[in-house]
Amino acid sequence: MSITNQKIVPHLWFNQEAKEAAQFYTSIFPDSKVTNITTIRNTPSGDSDVVSFRIAEYSFMAINGGPHFQFNPSISFFINFDPSKDESAREDLDQVWEKLSQGGTPLMPLQEYPFSKHYGWIKDKYGLTWQLMLTNPDGEERPFIVPSLMYVQDVVGKAEEASDFYLSVFSESRRGDIARYPAGMKPDEEGTVMFTDFMLEKQWFAAMDSAQSHNFKFNEAISLLVRCKNQEEIDYYWEKLSSDPKAEQCGWIKDRYGVSWQIWPEVMGEMMANRTTEQLNRLTNAFLQMKKINIERLIETYQSK
Repeated sequence: MSITNQKIVPHLWFNQEAKEAAQFYTSIFPDSKVTNITTIRNTPSGDSDVVSFRIAEYSFMAINGGPHFQFNPSISFFINFDPSKDESAREDLDQVWEKLSQGGTPLMPLQEYPFSKHYGWIKDKYGLTWQLMLTNPDGEERPFIVPSLMYVQDVVGKAEEASDFYLSVFSESRRGDIARYPAGMKPDEEGTVMFTDFMLEKQWFAAMDSAQSHNFKFNEAISLLVRCKNQEEIDYYWEKLSSDPKAEQCGWIKDRYGVSWQIWPEVMGEMMANRTTEQLNRLTNAFLQMKKINIERLIETYQSK
């Protein structure tokens, strides 16, 4: 999937390592590169780098936002290595695992599991977590990268409800697989979601419930940025997804399950890429004062003399 048609972009909040981390990730995977770095001056966290990069043609954004939020496993990224398409899939998986292991911590060891001949879940040196899996899908193919949401603590048991909700909000969306916990797997309740995946805007996502004891939940360290073509789209997603007025700030919202989203105008990226320092400063001052982004006001500010 190319950057031009990826509607939903995972957004990673770093303290000060966004540029370094993007360079690290793009060095590990093929077809990967840093595509843009813009430094925004005088934010509440000081000067801040905004970094756009692609991993295997999948778009990410990252920001240096200060030490306010830390990554945790509530949102992780499946990396699917498919031996039916690549004879060296297992070796490639092992190489990526080895690189992510440098300064990292395995959460589930790399080994055989009932659902995969070769799988491991690892936290890298920046705290981001990855699920590396050897896949050989008999059915429909899945992409190389799939963001995965884990519903824990006060939203445990909500993975199916939440994914149904997202399917109702986004177009070109449908459910993929769903597997439920059987009886006898306490503390997980029978019938809750062991694993499901679903498509939003032609992009695959995964979700699961976990009633195990976890000391984390969704936070702003990983948000999902929705690229909007116009004000009508911004208004639509804001109205559908925002459920906590206190979280509304600079295009950021939180949904009813605690997941953070950014409802973001595509024109903002274009203006940030083709601007003078003065235009960028005006743009920054304008959007920092907004809750929901107003495209017309942004363009007026950008073009004003």
